[in-house]
Amino acid sequence: MSNDPSQWEDLGDFSALVDIVAKLRAPDGCPWDREQTHASLKTYLIEETYEVLHALDEENAPKLCEELGDLLLQIMLHAQIGSELGEFDIRDVVRGIATKLVRRHPHVFGDSDAGSAAEVAREWEKIKEDEREPGASLLSNVPKGMPALSYSHSIQRRAAGVGFDWRRYEDVVDKLAEELRELELAGSREERIHEFGDLLFALVNVARWHDINLEEALRLANERFCRRFGYMEEACRKKGVRLERLSLEEQDALWDEAKATLEG
Repeated sequence: MSNDPSQWEDLGDFSALVDIVAKLRAPDGCPWDREQTHASLKTYLIEETYEVLHALDEENAPKLCEELGDLLLQIMLHAQIGSELGEFDIRDVVRGIATKLVRRHPHVFGDSDAGSAAEVAREWEKIKEDEREPGASLLSNVPKGMPALSYSHSIQRRAAGVGFDWRRYEDVVDKLAEELRELELAGSREERIHEFGDLLFALVNVARWHDINLEEALRLANERFCRRFGYMEEACRKKGVRLERLSLEEQDALWDEAKATLEG
């Protein structure tokens, strides 16, 4: 097989990608690709996922297209490794998700009716309940390897799906204030850790009631902070002063300038 891309009639054809990944993993393929395992690729899968999220945040369509390709490569590598180990191949992956989509959308592919997104969500949860092993917890298949904020949101949402939820938003806010007071009263480090966890959990609840994605909100806040802080650093360089030698009042004034300049 040559390095000439023209050997494939259409590089946009899915089968071409399957062939390319198989070649990378072949004995005469790429040494790096051949060394990879399911475990070694975990870091790259996470990194590529966050690259996709960053492209979405930037609303950069060309970048999003590129990053989705990088993420797809990770899926293809896992499927190829699975095929080599006799576990599964890419067709099993595609067949599995296609089967699941048809099964979980009876209002599209069957005789069920769902007139709203809320009704679809309730039907979805009912189907997933039927799929769980007898006696398994509603929360058992929420991946514990998720970021803690996302995990918290998922388990709260699932519990709310069966009615275990606050009746009013005001109750959620009251609970948040209660957890903040308990943190302030905590006497030991262990108690502070405990109460701070409860405070974060309550904040997740507030976000859930507002339909806010916690990870996205914090990620965007982090990015705003970095942009503003970078502005402060650049402003100090232009003035020939060191940021750490400014008074807190001067730093605050520069921060306000950064906010007004970058977002005004």
